[in-house]
Amino acid sequence: MRHPPRSVLAAVAGAAALIGSVTVPVVTASGAAPACSVEYSVTSQWDSGFQGAVRITNNTAAMSGWSLAFDFAGGQKLTQGWNAKWSQSGTTVTAASESYNGSLATGASVSAGFIASWPESNAVPTSFKLNGTSCNTAAEPSPTPEPTDPAEDGPPVLRVSGNKLVDAGGATRRLLGVNRSGGEFMCVQGRGIFDGPVDDASVKAIAGWKANTVRIPLNEECWLGLSTIDPAYAGANYINAVKDLVAKVKAHGMTPVVELHWTHGQYTGNSAGCSDVHASCQKPMPDMQYTPSFWASVANTFKNDRTVVFDLFNEPYPDRATSTTTQAWQCWRDGGSCPGIGYEVAGMQDLVDSVRGTGATNLILAGGIAYSNDLSQWLTYKPADPAGNLAAAWHVYNFNTCANESCWNSTLAPVAAQVPLVAGEIGENTCAHGFVDQVMKWFDDRGLSYLGWTWNTWDCSSGPSLISSYDGTPTAFGTGLHDHLRALNG
Repeated sequence: MRHPPRSVLAAVAGAAALIGSVTVPVVTASGAAPACSVEYSVTSQWDSGFQGAVRITNNTAAMSGWSLAFDFAGGQKLTQGWNAKWSQSGTTVTAASESYNGSLATGASVSAGFIASWPESNAVPTSFKLNGTSCNTAAEPSPTPEPTDPAEDGPPVLRVSGNKLVDAGGATRRLLGVNRSGGEFMCVQGRGIFDGPVDDASVKAIAGWKANTVRIPLNEECWLGLSTIDPAYAGANYINAVKDLVAKVKAHGMTPVVELHWTHGQYTGNSAGCSDVHASCQKPMPDMQYTPSFWASVANTFKNDRTVVFDLFNEPYPDRATSTTTQAWQCWRDGGSCPGIGYEVAGMQDLVDSVRGTGATNLILAGGIAYSNDLSQWLTYKPADPAGNLAAAWHVYNFNTCANESCWNSTLAPVAAQVPLVAGEIGENTCAHGFVDQVMKWFDDRGLSYLGWTWNTWDCSSGPSLISSYDGTPTAFGTGLHDHLRALNG
């Protein structure tokens, strides 16, 4: 869906704030505060790399540009970064201000993040200099990587075989389940991380529907720690909450699908969801500034657990910005400077490359244009995947253009004949289930996958809500999916 049926989005503005330890400036012997202070933190760590963050506070005169320098001490190598111009020479790492965050008033702070490898150790830098002046520092310890091998009775490792999804034994599998909305909007609105409970009982209730998959929408600014929101809802706290939900989903034998829903980039053209540059609504395409870094971080976090599926971008709609369908599909795959979109776009190929560049071979889903409702040229513009583990994603609601069997037969069937097809979102806004019943039958007849929108207690007439209570009580709309899944898998 483009928007959750919740309160009006809170405005998000200003410089990026990254989650880290809170530093109280150390007072020198003379009683003066240090010229600057730096908080260094490791927000996520895996077997060969980590995601780090720095938060710089200027305690002297206002500056119009800044450059932070520090030395790695464990053989770490910088691979990419955001919110600064990052570089490395020998052991010395430099983060220089961007044009949009160079002004740093007295007492003001700015944050930036990066991804690096650590072949020897992940020792914390001991000294930092801002524009050549030494700063006092505070550092968080590196988190210990947790084993992520799936339990014997957990979800399968999925791979593409022809036009089917199969497990390690070669048996055909279908993804049948629900979406668990909240992680895409609560954090950027400053209201939490998830909408409603995500405790074991609520996840068990999903499994009680005989679902085998849960799709988890995410927000790139919250994951990377870029938004000026409550620090409790971004960076390491956000990542850990997502990892915890993924673990709970797996503990109940279900496949977790982590999906990028809301992204950075200002778009005010046709069908714009908001005028905000921040990730507070659905944008027509991912942004090159942050989305490749988001997927590199997510892939590094979960690459040792191939039961986790990656859904690249919720609902692309470059077709609303461009003048031709060909331009829209070219933008979708290749990104760059797309007509009608004012920011540099990350195409699906860029995102596949970001994931695979980490060594992750997890199953990837890529939705088409027109809010993922149009797959008419998906095969023509299919991104290259060196792992050969890419499937098509599709969304459908009763109010979409491609919402009848004639369209499905003409545009979906050819795609499903070549690659696995997953309907990542199905729903209707009628508080009934006649439409999704038709969708499920069409997909059942062809052995395809589908996920209902959404496992949230909203008004089913204003947005497709499957439940009236997190104990799993279905709405009149949700009854259709509930009864169908239990009949299939009971």
